[in-house]
Amino acid sequence: MAVKKLWTIDHACGHTTEADLSDRPADRRAGYARWLAGRDCTQCWQAARDEDTESKTEWLAKKQATEQAEAEQWSAQYRMPPLDGTDRAVAWGTRCRHQLVSAAYTALVLEGTTSEAQWEAIEEAVRPVTRASWWIDQREAHPTDLPELLDAATDGDRPNENPHF
Repeated sequence: MAVKKLWTIDHACGHTTEADLSDRPADRRAGYARWLAGRDCTQCWQAARDEDTESKTEWLAKKQATEQAEAEQWSAQYRMPPLDGTDRAVAWGTRCRHQLVSAAYTALVLEGTTSEAQWEAIEEAVRPVTRASWWIDQREAHPTDLPELLDAATDGDRPNENPHF
């Protein structure tokens, strides 16, 4: 007698499906059928996955909107000039600038040895850097590196980091 190939699966979601397990070795079909029974059917799994993706997309959009509002409020409060670039790059660059400068203030002034007067000089060096792409490129920089990065960005003698160019 041959081992059956079509199995009736009572899924965890409550649905019942017929599964063709002929592509599995005969000695592994029963175990796989038990495993399938512990899972949602394909339609329920797909619906849950789609719902989860939508909620993640909504969550990310809300998070970005909140961060954008905070960054714009911060930019206005500290009189930061608008950034140059595409609309998308400007929005992202504004968030990156806010995050990096705020983290640098915490690391250098609140937790470090930089005085308020020294910080004001750093803050003034932030203002001329208005390329959104520059702030996006620095998004993963360590906050304590900000003064050196700003020196490199505003160095008039050297238009880029390549000394041989």
